[in-house]
Amino acid sequence: MPFVEEFKPVALGDANLFKPIKVGNNELKHRAVFPPLTRRRAQHPDYVSHKEWTAKYYDQRSRREGILLITEAAFISRQAGGDDNVPVIWSKEQIAEWEKVFAAVHKNKSFIWPQLWALGWAADAKLMARDGLRYDGATDDVYGNDIHGEIAKENKVKIHGLTKDDMKQYIKDYVAAAKNCIAAGADGVEIHSANGYLLNQFLDINSNKRTDEYGGSIENRARFTLEVVDALIEAFGADKLSIRLSPYGVFNDISGGSNPLTVAQYAYVVGELEKRAQAGNRLAFIDLVEPRVTSPVLPEGEGEYTEGTNEFIYSIWKGVIIRAGNLAYHPEVAKEFLKDDRTLLAYGRIWISNPDIVDRLEKGLPSNKYNRDTFYTMSEEGYLDYPTCDEAVKSNDKKIISLCNCLLITFFYTYTIN
Repeated sequence: MPFVEEFKPVALGDANLFKPIKVGNNELKHRAVFPPLTRRRAQHPDYVSHKEWTAKYYDQRSRREGILLITEAAFISRQAGGDDNVPVIWSKEQIAEWEKVFAAVHKNKSFIWPQLWALGWAADAKLMARDGLRYDGATDDVYGNDIHGEIAKENKVKIHGLTKDDMKQYIKDYVAAAKNCIAAGADGVEIHSANGYLLNQFLDINSNKRTDEYGGSIENRARFTLEVVDALIEAFGADKLSIRLSPYGVFNDISGGSNPLTVAQYAYVVGELEKRAQAGNRLAFIDLVEPRVTSPVLPEGEGEYTEGTNEFIYSIWKGVIIRAGNLAYHPEVAKEFLKDDRTLLAYGRIWISNPDIVDRLEKGLPSNKYNRDTFYTMSEEGYLDYPTCDEAVKSNDKKIISLCNCLLITFFYTYTIN
Protein backbone atom coordinates (compact mmCIF):
# COMPACT_ATOMS: atom_id res chain seq x y z
CA MET A 1 0.00 0.00 0.00
CA PRO A 2 1.67 3.25 -1.11
CA PHE A 3 1.80 6.14 1.32
CA VAL A 4 1.11 9.75 0.33
CA GLU A 5 4.52 11.16 -0.51
CA GLU A 6 3.56 14.76 -1.36
CA PHE A 7 2.76 15.60 2.26
CA LYS A 8 4.86 15.34 5.39
CA PRO A 9 2.52 14.46 8.28
CA VAL A 10 2.42 16.58 11.42
CA ALA A 11 1.53 15.10 14.82
CA LEU A 12 -1.56 16.74 16.30
CA GLY A 13 -1.56 14.87 19.60
CA ASP A 14 -0.95 18.04 21.60
CA ALA A 15 -3.59 20.07 19.72
CA ASN A 16 -7.21 20.66 20.72
CA LEU A 17 -8.09 17.88 18.28
CA PHE A 18 -7.53 15.44 21.13
CA LYS A 19 -9.43 17.35 23.75
CA PRO A 20 -12.66 15.53 24.82
CA ILE A 21 -16.00 17.23 24.18
CA LYS A 22 -19.66 16.47 24.76
CA VAL A 23 -21.80 16.57 21.61
CA GLY A 24 -25.50 16.08 22.23
CA ASN A 25 -25.52 13.19 24.69
CA ASN A 26 -22.27 11.73 23.34
CA GLU A 27 -19.00 12.05 25.27
CA LEU A 28 -16.35 12.15 22.55
CA LYS A 29 -12.72 11.32 23.32
CA HIS A 30 -11.44 13.65 20.60
CA ARG A 31 -12.66 16.02 17.88
CA ALA A 32 -11.87 14.15 14.66
CA VAL A 33 -15.20 13.34 12.98
CA PHE A 34 -15.99 10.80 10.30
CA PRO A 35 -18.25 12.80 7.94
CA PRO A 36 -21.02 11.58 5.61
CA LEU A 37 -19.42 9.91 2.57
CA THR A 38 -21.57 8.47 -0.19
CA ARG A 39 -20.23 5.02 -1.16
CA ARG A 40 -23.10 3.57 -3.27
CA ARG A 41 -22.84 -0.05 -2.05
CA ALA A 42 -26.54 -0.60 -1.30
CA GLN A 43 -28.26 -3.37 -3.20
CA HIS A 44 -31.05 -2.62 -5.69
CA PRO A 45 -34.02 -3.10 -5.91
CA ASP A 46 -34.51 -3.12 -2.13
CA TYR A 47 -31.91 -0.40 -1.33
CA VAL A 48 -30.55 -2.51 1.53
CA SER A 49 -27.09 -1.71 2.86
CA HIS A 50 -24.70 -4.41 1.68
CA LYS A 51 -25.22 -7.29 4.07
CA GLU A 52 -21.62 -8.51 3.97
CA TRP A 53 -19.72 -5.23 3.75
CA THR A 54 -21.40 -2.25 5.38
CA ALA A 55 -21.17 -3.14 9.07
CA LYS A 56 -17.54 -4.16 8.59
CA TYR A 57 -16.77 -0.85 6.84
CA TYR A 58 -18.07 1.22 9.76
CA ASP A 59 -16.52 -1.16 12.29
CA GLN A 60 -13.09 -0.62 10.72
CA ARG A 61 -13.42 3.16 10.97
CA SER A 62 -14.71 3.35 14.55
CA ARG A 63 -12.22 1.24 16.47
CA ARG A 64 -10.62 4.19 18.22
CA GLU A 65 -12.91 4.72 21.22
CA GLY A 66 -15.06 7.83 21.33
CA ILE A 67 -15.36 8.66 17.62
CA LEU A 68 -18.36 10.53 16.18
CA LEU A 69 -19.33 9.01 12.83
CA ILE A 70 -21.94 10.47 10.49
CA THR A 71 -23.08 7.85 8.00
CA GLU A 72 -23.41 8.08 4.27
CA ALA A 73 -26.69 9.77 3.43
CA ALA A 74 -29.80 7.57 3.42
CA PHE A 75 -32.98 8.36 1.51
CA ILE A 76 -35.95 9.12 3.73
CA SER A 77 -38.45 7.61 1.27
CA ARG A 78 -38.68 6.20 -2.22
CA GLN A 79 -39.90 9.58 -3.52
CA ALA A 80 -36.83 11.26 -2.01
CA GLY A 81 -34.45 9.02 -3.96
CA GLY A 82 -33.19 8.72 -7.50
CA ASP A 83 -30.07 6.53 -7.18
CA ASP A 84 -30.25 2.73 -7.20
CA ASN A 85 -27.30 2.11 -4.87
CA VAL A 86 -27.93 4.50 -1.98
CA PRO A 87 -29.23 2.97 1.26
CA VAL A 88 -32.60 3.85 2.76
CA ILE A 89 -34.29 3.22 6.10
CA TRP A 90 -38.00 2.52 5.79
CA SER A 91 -38.45 -1.29 5.52
CA LYS A 92 -37.81 -3.96 8.17
CA GLU A 93 -35.03 -5.49 6.07
CA GLN A 94 -33.29 -2.14 5.64
CA ILE A 95 -33.60 -1.29 9.32
CA ALA A 96 -32.19 -4.70 10.28
CA GLU A 97 -28.99 -4.01 8.35
CA TRP A 98 -28.66 -0.55 9.91
CA GLU A 99 -29.02 -2.18 13.35
CA LYS A 100 -25.91 -4.25 12.56
CA VAL A 101 -24.01 -1.10 11.59
CA PHE A 102 -25.02 0.78 14.74
CA ALA A 103 -24.17 -2.24 16.92
CA ALA A 104 -20.71 -2.58 15.34
CA VAL A 105 -19.90 1.06 16.09
CA HIS A 106 -21.27 0.89 19.63
CA LYS A 107 -19.20 -2.25 20.28
CA ASN A 108 -16.18 -0.01 19.69
CA LYS A 109 -17.56 2.54 22.18
CA SER A 110 -18.06 5.11 19.44
CA PHE A 111 -21.15 7.00 18.25
CA ILE A 112 -23.06 7.02 14.97
CA TRP A 113 -25.51 9.49 13.39
CA PRO A 114 -27.17 8.66 10.04
CA GLN A 115 -27.59 11.50 7.56
CA LEU A 116 -31.10 11.91 6.10
CA TRP A 117 -31.32 12.71 2.40
CA ALA A 118 -33.74 13.88 -0.30
CA LEU A 119 -32.32 14.56 -3.78
CA GLY A 120 -34.81 16.87 -5.49
CA TRP A 121 -33.50 18.01 -8.88
CA ALA A 122 -30.26 16.06 -8.31
CA ALA A 123 -32.18 12.79 -8.78
CA ASP A 124 -31.71 10.74 -11.94
CA ALA A 125 -34.79 11.67 -14.00
CA LYS A 126 -34.54 8.40 -15.92
CA LEU A 127 -34.81 6.38 -12.71
CA MET A 128 -37.67 8.49 -11.38
CA ALA A 129 -39.59 7.91 -14.63
CA ARG A 130 -38.79 4.18 -14.55
CA ASP A 131 -40.21 3.88 -11.04
CA GLY A 132 -43.28 6.06 -11.69
CA LEU A 133 -42.12 8.76 -9.26
CA ARG A 134 -42.28 12.54 -9.49
CA TYR A 135 -39.12 14.42 -10.45
CA ASP A 136 -39.20 16.91 -7.57
CA GLY A 137 -37.62 20.29 -7.10
CA ALA A 138 -38.30 23.65 -5.50
CA THR A 139 -39.94 25.18 -8.57
CA ASP A 140 -41.90 23.85 -11.54
CA ASP A 141 -39.80 23.33 -14.68
CA VAL A 142 -36.62 24.83 -13.19
CA TYR A 143 -33.67 22.49 -13.88
CA GLY A 144 -30.13 22.52 -12.58
CA ASN A 145 -28.78 22.68 -16.13
CA ASP A 146 -29.72 22.01 -19.75
CA ILE A 147 -28.49 18.41 -19.63
CA HIS A 148 -30.85 17.59 -16.78
CA GLY A 149 -33.65 19.25 -18.70
CA GLU A 150 -32.92 17.15 -21.80
CA ILE A 151 -32.81 13.91 -19.77
CA ALA A 152 -36.13 14.79 -18.18
CA LYS A 153 -37.65 15.55 -21.60
CA GLU A 154 -36.35 12.28 -23.04
CA ASN A 155 -38.00 10.40 -20.19
CA LYS A 156 -41.24 12.41 -20.36
CA VAL A 157 -41.00 13.88 -16.87
CA LYS A 158 -40.78 17.47 -15.68
CA ILE A 159 -39.46 19.08 -12.53
CA HIS A 160 -42.38 19.22 -10.15
CA GLY A 161 -42.24 22.14 -7.74
CA LEU A 162 -43.37 20.78 -4.39
CA THR A 163 -46.87 21.70 -3.32
CA LYS A 164 -47.61 22.42 0.33
CA ASP A 165 -49.11 18.95 0.68
CA ASP A 166 -45.95 17.47 -0.87
CA MET A 167 -43.84 19.30 1.68
CA LYS A 168 -46.01 18.02 4.51
CA GLN A 169 -45.43 14.47 3.25
CA TYR A 170 -41.66 15.03 3.02
CA ILE A 171 -41.68 16.26 6.61
CA LYS A 172 -43.57 13.12 7.68
CA ASP A 173 -40.97 11.06 5.81
CA TYR A 174 -38.10 12.84 7.59
CA VAL A 175 -39.75 12.14 10.94
CA ALA A 176 -40.45 8.49 10.10
CA ALA A 177 -36.88 7.90 8.88
CA ALA A 178 -35.38 9.63 11.91
CA LYS A 179 -37.56 7.60 14.30
CA ASN A 180 -36.49 4.42 12.52
CA CYS A 181 -32.85 5.40 12.99
CA ILE A 182 -33.23 6.14 16.69
CA ALA A 183 -35.27 2.98 17.29
CA ALA A 184 -32.57 0.95 15.52
CA GLY A 185 -29.93 2.31 17.89
CA ALA A 186 -28.54 5.45 16.26
CA ASP A 187 -27.28 8.14 18.63
CA GLY A 188 -28.83 10.92 16.56
CA VAL A 189 -29.48 12.02 12.96
CA GLU A 190 -28.22 14.72 10.64
CA ILE A 191 -30.45 16.63 8.21
CA HIS A 192 -28.76 17.01 4.81
CA SER A 193 -29.45 20.60 3.77
CA ALA A 194 -26.26 21.06 1.73
CA ASN A 195 -24.55 20.32 -1.60
CA GLY A 196 -27.46 21.22 -3.85
CA TYR A 197 -29.99 18.64 -2.66
CA LEU A 198 -33.67 19.23 -1.99
CA LEU A 199 -33.57 21.37 1.16
CA ASN A 200 -30.61 23.32 -0.22
CA GLN A 201 -32.60 23.89 -3.40
CA PHE A 202 -35.22 25.73 -1.37
CA LEU A 203 -32.51 27.91 0.20
CA ASP A 204 -30.90 28.87 -3.11
CA ILE A 205 -31.86 31.50 -5.69
CA ASN A 206 -30.81 29.33 -8.65
CA SER A 207 -33.41 26.69 -7.86
CA ASN A 208 -36.04 28.50 -5.81
CA LYS A 209 -38.10 30.77 -8.08
CA ARG A 210 -41.29 30.40 -6.07
CA THR A 211 -43.62 33.31 -5.40
CA ASP A 212 -45.48 31.84 -2.41
CA GLU A 213 -44.46 31.72 1.28
CA TYR A 214 -41.62 29.30 0.40
CA GLY A 215 -39.81 31.63 -2.00
CA GLY A 216 -38.98 35.20 -2.88
CA SER A 217 -37.33 36.28 0.38
CA ILE A 218 -34.61 35.05 2.70
CA GLU A 219 -37.18 34.13 5.34
CA ASN A 220 -39.39 32.28 2.87
CA ARG A 221 -36.56 30.32 1.28
CA ALA A 222 -35.55 29.07 4.75
CA ARG A 223 -39.07 28.02 5.72
CA PHE A 224 -39.04 24.40 4.48
CA THR A 225 -35.68 23.56 6.07
CA LEU A 226 -36.77 25.06 9.39
CA GLU A 227 -40.08 23.20 9.28
CA VAL A 228 -38.13 19.94 8.94
CA VAL A 229 -35.95 20.96 11.89
CA ASP A 230 -38.97 21.79 14.04
CA ALA A 231 -40.73 18.54 13.22
CA LEU A 232 -37.70 16.48 14.21
CA ILE A 233 -37.18 18.45 17.42
CA GLU A 234 -40.80 17.74 18.32
CA ALA A 235 -40.38 14.06 17.45
CA PHE A 236 -37.39 13.22 19.64
CA GLY A 237 -35.61 16.33 20.90
CA ALA A 238 -32.91 18.69 19.70
CA ASP A 239 -29.97 16.94 21.37
CA LYS A 240 -30.27 14.05 18.89
CA LEU A 241 -30.47 16.34 15.87
CA SER A 242 -27.93 18.13 13.66
CA ILE A 243 -27.86 19.77 10.25
CA ARG A 244 -25.34 20.07 7.42
CA LEU A 245 -25.02 23.35 5.50
CA SER A 246 -22.74 24.40 2.61
CA PRO A 247 -23.04 28.19 2.23
CA TYR A 248 -20.46 28.48 -0.56
CA GLY A 249 -21.11 25.18 -2.32
CA VAL A 250 -21.80 25.10 -6.05
CA PHE A 251 -22.32 21.35 -6.48
CA ASN A 252 -25.58 20.45 -8.26
CA ASP A 253 -25.78 23.93 -9.81
CA ILE A 254 -26.26 25.92 -6.60
CA SER A 255 -25.18 29.58 -6.57
CA GLY A 256 -22.66 29.54 -3.71
CA GLY A 257 -20.51 32.61 -3.34
CA SER A 258 -21.75 34.14 -6.60
CA ASN A 259 -24.98 35.03 -4.82
CA PRO A 260 -24.51 38.34 -2.92
CA LEU A 261 -27.18 37.21 -0.45
CA THR A 262 -25.47 33.93 0.50
CA VAL A 263 -24.16 35.18 3.86
CA ALA A 264 -27.48 36.84 4.64
CA GLN A 265 -29.40 33.66 3.77
CA TYR A 266 -27.33 31.41 5.98
CA ALA A 267 -27.04 33.98 8.76
CA TYR A 268 -30.83 33.92 8.90
CA VAL A 269 -31.02 30.11 8.99
CA VAL A 270 -28.36 29.85 11.69
CA GLY A 271 -29.97 32.71 13.60
CA GLU A 272 -33.26 30.82 13.62
CA LEU A 273 -31.45 27.72 14.91
CA GLU A 274 -29.83 29.80 17.67
CA LYS A 275 -33.22 31.29 18.53
CA ARG A 276 -34.54 27.75 19.04
CA ALA A 277 -31.44 26.89 21.05
CA GLN A 278 -31.99 29.80 23.42
CA ALA A 279 -35.56 28.61 23.87
CA GLY A 280 -34.25 25.25 25.10
CA ASN A 281 -33.89 23.35 21.81
CA ARG A 282 -30.20 23.51 20.90
CA LEU A 283 -29.19 21.17 18.10
CA ALA A 284 -26.24 18.92 18.97
CA PHE A 285 -24.12 20.55 16.25
CA ILE A 286 -24.06 22.33 12.92
CA ASP A 287 -21.96 20.58 10.27
CA LEU A 288 -20.38 23.06 7.84
CA VAL A 289 -18.81 22.43 4.46
CA GLU A 290 -15.98 24.92 4.14
CA PRO A 291 -15.48 27.15 1.09
CA ARG A 292 -12.20 25.25 0.72
CA VAL A 293 -14.36 22.57 -0.97
CA THR A 294 -17.20 23.91 -3.11
CA SER A 295 -17.81 20.61 -4.89
CA PRO A 296 -17.20 17.12 -3.46
CA VAL A 297 -16.32 15.69 -6.87
CA LEU A 298 -13.26 17.93 -7.33
CA PRO A 299 -9.77 16.84 -6.22
CA GLU A 300 -8.29 18.48 -3.13
CA GLY A 301 -7.24 22.06 -3.74
CA GLU A 302 -9.53 22.61 -6.73
CA GLY A 303 -12.62 24.81 -6.70
CA GLU A 304 -11.80 26.66 -3.50
CA TYR A 305 -13.80 29.84 -2.92
CA THR A 306 -11.47 32.46 -1.50
CA GLU A 307 -13.76 35.48 -1.16
CA GLY A 308 -15.73 34.33 1.86
CA THR A 309 -15.48 32.27 5.06
CA ASN A 310 -17.78 30.50 7.49
CA GLU A 311 -16.54 32.60 10.39
CA PHE A 312 -19.77 34.63 10.43
CA ILE A 313 -21.60 31.58 11.75
CA TYR A 314 -19.55 31.60 14.95
CA SER A 315 -20.87 35.05 15.80
CA ILE A 316 -24.45 33.74 15.61
CA TRP A 317 -24.44 30.10 16.68
CA LYS A 318 -23.15 29.44 20.21
CA GLY A 319 -23.13 25.64 20.02
CA VAL A 320 -20.83 22.99 18.58
CA ILE A 321 -19.64 23.30 14.97
CA ILE A 322 -18.06 20.68 12.71
CA ARG A 323 -15.90 22.02 9.88
CA ALA A 324 -15.21 19.89 6.80
CA GLY A 325 -13.03 20.73 3.85
CA ASN A 326 -9.59 19.56 2.72
CA LEU A 327 -8.01 19.55 6.17
CA ALA A 328 -6.02 16.31 6.06
CA TYR A 329 -3.05 17.84 4.23
CA HIS A 330 -3.34 21.25 5.88
CA PRO A 331 -2.64 20.83 9.60
CA GLU A 332 -1.90 24.54 9.85
CA VAL A 333 -5.53 25.28 8.91
CA ALA A 334 -6.76 22.56 11.26
CA LYS A 335 -4.86 24.09 14.17
CA GLU A 336 -6.26 27.53 13.38
CA PHE A 337 -9.83 26.21 13.27
CA LEU A 338 -9.31 24.37 16.56
CA LYS A 339 -8.49 27.59 18.42
CA ASP A 340 -12.24 27.97 18.94
CA ASP A 341 -13.13 25.50 21.67
CA ARG A 342 -16.51 24.60 20.08
CA THR A 343 -14.93 23.23 16.93
CA LEU A 344 -14.64 19.65 15.65
CA LEU A 345 -12.96 18.71 12.37
CA ALA A 346 -14.19 16.27 9.73
CA TYR A 347 -11.73 14.18 7.74
CA GLY A 348 -13.46 12.60 4.75
CA ARG A 349 -11.71 11.01 1.81
CA ILE A 350 -8.56 10.40 3.84
CA TRP A 351 -10.62 8.33 6.33
CA ILE A 352 -11.77 6.08 3.50
CA SER A 353 -8.19 4.95 2.84
CA ASN A 354 -7.02 5.18 6.45
CA PRO A 355 -9.42 3.41 8.82
CA ASP A 356 -7.08 4.31 11.70
CA ILE A 357 -6.74 7.97 10.68
CA VAL A 358 -7.24 9.20 14.25
CA ASP A 359 -4.08 7.40 15.37
CA ARG A 360 -2.18 8.74 12.37
CA LEU A 361 -3.30 12.32 13.07
CA GLU A 362 -2.29 12.00 16.69
CA LYS A 363 1.18 10.58 16.01
CA GLY A 364 1.98 12.20 12.67
CA LEU A 365 2.08 8.88 10.81
CA PRO A 366 2.02 8.63 6.99
CA SER A 367 -1.32 8.07 5.28
CA ASN A 368 -2.39 5.59 2.61
CA LYS A 369 -3.26 6.96 -0.79
CA TYR A 370 -6.91 6.60 -1.71
CA ASN A 371 -8.17 5.43 -5.08
CA ARG A 372 -10.89 7.80 -6.27
CA ASP A 373 -11.96 5.31 -8.95
CA THR A 374 -13.31 2.97 -6.26
CA PHE A 375 -15.27 5.53 -4.24
CA TYR A 376 -18.61 4.49 -5.76
CA THR A 377 -18.00 1.03 -7.25
CA MET A 378 -19.93 -2.05 -6.13
CA SER A 379 -16.85 -3.83 -4.84
CA GLU A 380 -14.92 -4.62 -1.67
CA GLU A 381 -11.92 -3.01 -3.35
CA GLY A 382 -11.49 0.51 -2.04
CA TYR A 383 -14.06 -0.21 0.66
CA LEU A 384 -12.77 -2.88 3.01
CA ASP A 385 -9.19 -3.51 1.88
CA TYR A 386 -7.37 -0.38 3.12
CA PRO A 387 -4.85 -1.32 5.84
CA THR A 388 -4.06 0.29 9.16
CA CYS A 389 -0.67 1.97 9.41
CA ASP A 390 0.90 -1.08 11.09
CA GLU A 391 -0.54 -3.38 8.44
CA ALA A 392 0.68 -1.11 5.64
CA VAL A 393 4.22 -0.94 7.07
CA LYS A 394 4.39 -4.73 7.41
CA SER A 395 3.07 -5.18 3.87
CA ASN A 396 5.58 -2.70 2.50
CA ASP A 397 8.39 -4.38 4.44
CA LYS A 398 7.45 -7.74 2.95
CA LYS A 399 7.48 -6.23 -0.54
CA ILE A 400 10.92 -4.74 0.09
CA ILE A 401 12.23 -8.08 1.36
CA SER A 402 10.72 -9.85 -1.62
CA LEU A 403 12.27 -7.31 -3.98
CA CYS A 404 15.68 -7.69 -2.29
CA ASN A 405 15.44 -11.47 -2.58
CA CYS A 406 14.66 -11.16 -6.28
CA LEU A 407 17.63 -8.85 -6.77
CA LEU A 408 19.93 -11.23 -4.87
CA ILE A 409 18.79 -14.20 -6.93
CA THR A 410 19.25 -12.23 -10.13
CA PHE A 411 22.71 -11.14 -9.01
CA PHE A 412 23.63 -14.71 -7.99
CA TYR A 413 22.64 -16.28 -11.31
CA THR A 414 24.19 -13.46 -13.31
CA TYR A 415 27.45 -13.78 -11.36
CA THR A 416 27.42 -17.62 -11.58
CA ILE A 417 26.74 -17.70 -15.31
CA ASN A 418 29.43 -15.16 -16.01
